[in-house]
Amino acid sequence: MAGASSGSEIYFEFLVQGASVRVTAIHGASGVEAVILGPANAPRATLEAAALRKLQYVLKRKRGEP
Repeated sequence: MAGASSGSEIYFEFLVQGASVRVTAIHGASGVEAVILGPANAPRATLEAAALRKLQYVLKRKRGEP
């Protein structure tokens, strides 16, 4: 999937655990990961968007931005 501001690819991994799903967003170029938990019945697009927002936050923090 097209990535954040760097133009790198972003990969998503979904792991269903009972009534919850663990979504990992992985920045292809750096290997940085962000993980969220959500309800297993939530729309996939909603979970991906939340994981992507968290990954963007993590990448921003790693670059030293507020």
